[in-house]
Formats: sequence, structure tokens, C-alpha cells
Amino acid sequence: MKYVILVPDGAADDPLEELDGKTPLEAARTPYLDGLAKKGRVGSVLTVPEGMYPGSDVANMSLLGYEPARYYTGRGPLEAAALEVPLETHDVAYRCSLVASDGETLLDYSSGHISTDEARTLMALVQEKLGSRRFQFFPGVSYRHILRWTDGELNVKTTPPHDMQGQPLSPHLPTGDGESALRGLIFDSLELLDNHPINRRRRGEGKAPGNMIWPWGQGLATVLPDFFRERRLAGAVITAVDLVRGLGRCAGLKVVNVPGATGYIDTNYRGKAAYGLQTLDGGVDFLYLHIESPDESGHEGNIDHKIQSLEDIDRQVVGPLLDGFQERRQPFRLLVVPDHATPIALKTHRPGPVPFLLYDSSREENNNLPYDERALEDTRLIVEEGHRLIDLLLKR
Repeated sequence: MKYVILVPDGAADDPLEELDGKTPLEAARTPYLDGLAKKGRVGSVLTVPEGMYPGSDVANMSLLGYEPARYYTGRGPLEAAALEVPLETHDVAYRCSLVASDGETLLDYSSGHISTDEARTLMALVQEKLGSRRFQFFPGVSYRHILRWTDGELNVKTTPPHDMQGQPLSPHLPTGDGESALRGLIFDSLELLDNHPINRRRRGEGKAPGNMIWPWGQGLATVLPDFFRERRLAGAVITAVDLVRGLGRCAGLKVVNVPGATGYIDTNYRGKAAYGLQTLDGGVDFLYLHIESPDESGHEGNIDHKIQSLEDIDRQVVGPLLDGFQERRQPFRLLVVPDHATPIALKTHRPGPVPFLLYDSSREENNNLPYDERALEDTRLIVEEGHRLIDLLLKR
């Protein structure tokens, strides 16, 4: 038996007037998911414990079977683990986003989804000019990077930039221990990057510049129990984002890199399915397959992109996975579950339950519930602790 968790990040949403009261998941044409729903089980799961911020870090940790209240230390250290940034006992890792700003307002949390090559050039300059013994910058993918503060401060309040797009910087600047140092880095980076040739060119092309850093999501190093020892299954992770890659590394899972995986609407969907099947052929029994594009579309408030991403996942990921298992005559269980909701209207994450779909090729069922948000009210299959959902998938 092979086990797959497919995570369309941020896929859950709310009804929209533009879609005649439907959600993007309802409106999208997803024949493969619809077919699986008829022969599987559709339920509701609370992926983020009440009182915790509904971030992808907490939610994906939960979906991998680790209780966030016990193991979560922050987003920064998870992404640092993905980049293999060494953290000593008292080192604090921050997620360091490259954002667009005019000095007063946060204009774009992703610098217009700046390319990795452009971002790395800019972050290399930040490290050269602003790096020190205390502060070290490590480049990641697109706008996502890491700041390591040696013997740094944890008691500081920071704001995720995707929660403040279009809002003034001032109310969201770091506050608490070490705030002056962090604020200094933020505004020094703006002065350093604003007129860089890359940003002049991007403005000329009508794109958002990557002209300021924004540190947030701080924490000490994350330590998780080994997945194999806990579950007696060899596992692997496929993702385009450092956060989930870091979770995989912390859990001792194999991290598989897919060429062309961007974490955006243009990601290599078919490649993720193909590499996933190859990985399962190679002695791995558990696959965590994460796709970021619906979440990014939600943050952009782009209905068309969100629907397109869901349809692409259905056609280019779910379909090929099913074909691959059928060709191999391989029994499998597939769990499809978003980590959280990223409603178009809010442009950020929302707490609350999300729908999940569980299909077992060796034990098909007769189900009348659709795989979308309507099932949240009608299902009797309710998982109130998200870290226990994996038990349904792996139940022997």
C-alpha cells in the first residue's frame, strides 16, 4: 500500500458573488476529484488549533501528524532547516521576505513574485552591506529568505507581510526586544535596494520592485520526532516552498526537488506528479505532495488564477497520479486536504475547518457529499485535532 497526502495550499475559500455564491473549489472543473469523492469519504478537519495563527507552518506541521502546540517554534526555523542554515541553541531564525514598499506602505508582499535569480542578487547585496556577526542573510526561493540573528531576541512582535499588503508600515513594524535593530535593517535595506538596476528595470517593465526586507516568523530551531520511527514508513516530501521542505527535513523525510517547481501558477504540476510516482517506486511508501499555487492566488485576490490552479491540480496532478497507480496495479490511499483557507475576499489566511477527501483504492465506498466547502456542514466525519487526520490515512 502507498500513502499520499496531496495539499492544495489555501484551496479552501468562502462563497463569492462573482461566482454566483460558489467558492472557487465549487466552481472549478475537477472531474478527477469529483470521481474520487463519489468513491471515497469527505470530511471536515481543523488543521490549526484554536488560538494559534492559521499559517501554513502550523497547518502543514499538523497535517504531517505533529501536534503544533507541542512542537511549533516558529516559521523562520522551519525555512532555515530547508536551506540547511545552522542554528545554535540561542540563534533566532526569521523568515525574511523581500517586499515592495514606497517607504510608508507595503505595496506587494512578494515583490511581484520576483524571480529567484533577481532576488538572490539583491539578497547578496543585503548580506554584503548589512550582514554582520549578529545578522546573517541566506537566500531562498523568489521572495522567501532567511535572517539568522546570533544570540537574538524572541520577545518581539512581527507581522506577516501577506497580512498587511496595501497598509501602512508603521503600525506593523517590529515591537519588543531588539525592535530598533530590526527596524534599522528594514529601512537600511530600502535605502540600499530601492535604486538598484534590477528594481529600476522591474519598474520600467511595470513590475513591483524587491526593494525592502521584512523579517517575521521568528523562532528557535525546530526539533521533530523522526517520521519513520513514529510511523514505520519511509517517506518523502515534494514542494516548491522552503517552509514545507524544512518540515520534511526536520521530520527525517526525503526531500525531492522538481525542476520548474515555482510555488506559483506557472509551477510544473505534471513534473510533481511524475516525480512523486518515481519516488514511490524507489522504496518510499509515504508521499507528502504540496502545491502552493492556490494560496498565492488567494493572497492576490485573483479568482481566475485560483480556479485555474485548482483545475490544473486536478488535471495535471490528480489525473496522472491515478493513471500511474492504475498502470502499476498499485493499491494506494490518497488524502486531499488544504492546509487552511485563503479566501479571495480577505487575501490572507482564515481560521476554521477545511474539507478533506480520503480515497482507498482497495475499499471504495458510496458517498454523496461533494469535495468542497459544502461538505463542512453536512459531513459526519469530523476531525477536531488536525494532527490526528493522518491516522485515518495510515490506519492499517
